[in-house]
Amino acid sequence: MYLGLDLGTSELKAVILAPDHRIAAQASAALSIKNPHPLWSEQDPADWVDALTTICDQLAAAHPHEMAAVRGIGLAGQMHGAVLLDGADHVLRPAILWNDGRSAAECRALDKEMPAAPAITGNYAMPGFTAPKLLWVRRNEPDIFEQVHTVLLPKDYLRLVLSGDKATDCSDASGTFWFDIAARAWSPAMLAAGGMQERQMPRVIEGSLASGTLRPSWARRWGMRDGVVIAGGGGDNAASAVGMGIVAPGQGIVSLGTSGVIFLVSNGFAPNASAAIHAFCHALPETWHQMSVMLSAASCLRWVTKLTGSPSEAALLAEVEKLTAAERDTAPVFLPYLSGERTPHNDPAAQAGFIGLTHRHGPAALAYAVIEGVGFGLRDGLSSLAAASDAPPELLLVGGGSRSAVWSQLLADSLGVPLVLSEGSETAGARGAARLAWMADGGAMGQVCPRPMPLRRLSPSASVADHLQRRFETFRAAYPALRRLSPNGT
Repeated sequence: MYLGLDLGTSELKAVILAPDHRIAAQASAALSIKNPHPLWSEQDPADWVDALTTICDQLAAAHPHEMAAVRGIGLAGQMHGAVLLDGADHVLRPAILWNDGRSAAECRALDKEMPAAPAITGNYAMPGFTAPKLLWVRRNEPDIFEQVHTVLLPKDYLRLVLSGDKATDCSDASGTFWFDIAARAWSPAMLAAGGMQERQMPRVIEGSLASGTLRPSWARRWGMRDGVVIAGGGGDNAASAVGMGIVAPGQGIVSLGTSGVIFLVSNGFAPNASAAIHAFCHALPETWHQMSVMLSAASCLRWVTKLTGSPSEAALLAEVEKLTAAERDTAPVFLPYLSGERTPHNDPAAQAGFIGLTHRHGPAALAYAVIEGVGFGLRDGLSSLAAASDAPPELLLVGGGSRSAVWSQLLADSLGVPLVLSEGSETAGARGAARLAWMADGGAMGQVCPRPMPLRRLSPSASVADHLQRRFETFRAAYPALRRLSPNGT
């Protein structure tokens, strides 16, 4: 069996994958984000370790036979985060996360200094990436910067804890802005532009290869065999794609997690930085992908649930289902930029807002506007992806938002692309991590990475196409207008 660990922003998930692709056991532990200043988003890596020990202790207690049968561990996780370690591998400051927006000035400096960056990294600099975070630390926390011996990505800090190895995989390294995507190696030029050296980077391996083995102390604690392999793993979206069998060009997923992502496996390295599209390595050898990213997706629903005092997200979505067609048509339009935005605007200062809000709008109308706005943001991303390649014939839908029937159908209607809900979508990242561990233990990709059983296919509804097109045109017009009026506007 194989253990997959998926370090998300809001929780750490674990699954044990059986040889018949069944999830034999699973566990999770919640995580919290700290926002000490505007645009800041941080977590304490010690909280990740606490979550890791909690869920593995739970699995060992509740599923000892399954844990004893584990031959490999795979790691998936939130990308771009900066974990700064000193020479003794002590954490120097809280990890700066993917949705942190403080380094916009550093991004402008990097783009000016390195005009060739898109050809190397597949992207223009964005505050979410790791490199501008380190430039911010150098300029604002020089005492800490001088002590930086190693920079690790979030999942790779767990690797260090589990095995003592400092390594990362190509898909996760792709999001640092220090990585040569075509060569699948650190770029000396990009490291120099960010004031870093390759000796401060972890070694890079493919996600389906072994990076090391589990420390004997953890193996004894959790009742596991000696020599359990730890795979390179993958960034969260790449690992989710592996978990859903998205491994060949033309295949894709749409993820409704804390962030919103459309992920398409590409025919080689295909950068499209001008559209704020990410061109990254996949978690499998000699495979690449393109990805549109919006920073706030399911987090928008959590926000409006709290804002309206609704008892739960599920209860609020149940109220959305009761809205008539006329009530949906007159609901406000929502811009989902609660944490700025990447695709297509690459604007960390973008702000959210309701357009057309009146006294008659209640919690259900606001929630409808929010989930529709997330769909429109993803439609923006799909349009940017389609500008460089053919639109996919269908997309697999994954992430926590996929649990909602009303949101899933609205997303299919908004995108105009059939969506497929399959078994295991809610644990796609952890399942993908486990599959990468399976391959690191010698499993062949064809055996390890089948598409999961489809449960339901959601086709776009022609009856709402005109309604959504009108509202999408308002959505598209609102961003540039509000950007000029925003207190943070330029």
